[in-house]
Amino acid sequence: MLDFAIFAVTFVIILVGAVLYLYPSSRRASGIPGFNPTDEKDGNLQDIVNRGSLHEFLVSLHQEFGSVASFWFGGRPVVSLGSVHQLQQHINPNHSTDSFETMLKSLLGYQSGIGGGANESVIRKKVYENAINTMLKNNFSLVLKLVDELVGKWRSFPEDQHTPLCAHLLGLALKAVTQLALGERFRDDTEVISFRKNHDAIWSEIGKGYLDGSLEKSSSRKERYEKALSEMESMLVSVEKERKAQRRQTAFVDSLLQSSLTERQIMEDCMVFTLAGSVITANLCIWALHFLSTSEEVQDKLYQELEDVLGSDPISLDKIAQLTYCQQVLNETVRTAKLTPVAARLQEVEGKVDQHVIPKETLVIYALGVVLQDSETWRTPYRFDPDRFKEESARKSFCLLGFSGNQTCPELRFAYTVATVLLSTLVRQLKLHQLKGQVMEVRSELVSTPKDETWITVSRRS
Repeated sequence: MLDFAIFAVTFVIILVGAVLYLYPSSRRASGIPGFNPTDEKDGNLQDIVNRGSLHEFLVSLHQEFGSVASFWFGGRPVVSLGSVHQLQQHINPNHSTDSFETMLKSLLGYQSGIGGGANESVIRKKVYENAINTMLKNNFSLVLKLVDELVGKWRSFPEDQHTPLCAHLLGLALKAVTQLALGERFRDDTEVISFRKNHDAIWSEIGKGYLDGSLEKSSSRKERYEKALSEMESMLVSVEKERKAQRRQTAFVDSLLQSSLTERQIMEDCMVFTLAGSVITANLCIWALHFLSTSEEVQDKLYQELEDVLGSDPISLDKIAQLTYCQQVLNETVRTAKLTPVAARLQEVEGKVDQHVIPKETLVIYALGVVLQDSETWRTPYRFDPDRFKEESARKSFCLLGFSGNQTCPELRFAYTVATVLLSTLVRQLKLHQLKGQVMEVRSELVSTPKDETWITVSRRS
C-alpha cells in the first residue's frame, strides 16, 4: 500500500501554507468563534498534530464552537464550515477551480495557468474533463479486461484464503490509470512497477516542507523526492512524444495532445490525473469491498439489481446509469469512509455565512468529514446504509458537497466507473466475507486510507 506520509495533517493545511505564500495580504476573519492560537508562530498547528489529523481537529473544533468556526495557521485565521446549510451559503456564489487539483499543482510547483485568468482555467478544466470522458469511452473494454483478470484470480483462491484488498486493488487502480491515461506502454508490468516506485516516493514527501521544513533539512530525502519527481516528469514527457509521433487517439494524453495546451501543461495534467486517479480509485474500491463484506444483505440486493439490469451480459458504459442501487452503494461508501474528508476554497471576494463576514483572501475549509457524519443531515450516520440514498434530501446533500453532479472531482468520476465495473463483475460471481477480529483504522489524509492492510475471504456464488 502507498505510504501517504504527509506528517499528521491533511492536504488543506498544506494548501493553507501555499495560500499564505501566494496571498500575503489576506486580512483577519474577525468575529468568528474558534480556538485561540496556542503558539504565536505556528497558531494551532501543534493542536492539529496532537489530534492526529486535521479531520479529527475539525471534529473537536465544530463540537465546541458550532458549524462556523475558526482556528489559526501561523498568524492567520482560517474559517471552517461544518454543516450543509453553511456550505450551501458559501458554495453557491463561490464556484471556482477544483481545490484538489489546485493544491496538488501548487505542491508540485506547477504554476502554469494560474496567471491566465478565469477563462483559461475554465477552458483547461473542460479539456481535462473531456479527455477523461473520451478515454473511458475508448478504453472501456480494457477496464473490463483488467477487472476480469482480478476476479478470475480471486475465483481460484481457496475459500479460507485471506485476500488483501489494499494490495490487489491498488494494483488494479495503477494498471487501469496508467494504461488508460498513457497507453499501451504500461501493459508492461516493469513500466507499472517503475511508475509505482516514483509515485510512492512523491506522495511520501509531498507537502512536508510546508509544515516543518524537514525535507529541506534532510539532503538524502530531498534528493530522493526530487529524483522521483524528475523521473516521473521525464517519463511523462517521453510518453507525450511517443504518442504524438504515433498519432493515436485512445488515451488521456492523446486528447490533451489534440488541444491547444502546451507540452508543459500536458505533462502537468498527466501528472495530476495519474497521481490522484490512482489514489482515489484504489481507495474507493477498497472501502466499497470492505463495507460489502460486512453486509450479506447489501450484497444480495446489489446482486439482484445486477441480474435484473445486466443478466449474464458484461456491463457496458451506457448501462452504468441504470444501476441505481450500485450508485447508492458507492455513494454510501464515500460517505461512511469520509473518502475525501476536507476541501478548501480561497475567499476571492468578501463574503458572508449566516451573520459572519468572511474577508477577501481568507482560506475557507469545508469540513466534509464532519458534515458526512452529521446526525442532523444523516440518520444513523455511522451505519453503512445504501438505502439512505433513496431519499431526495440525502441525494441533494451529497451533490451539494461535491460528490455527485457537475461539481464532482473528475478523478472521482473516473473512480466510480472503475468501481462499478468491479462490483458488477465481482458480486455476480463471488460472495465477500469479513475477516473476524479485524479492526479497521483510518488515515484521514488527502484520501481516507486504511492504516493497515485490509483482508477479506471470498466464496463462489452457487
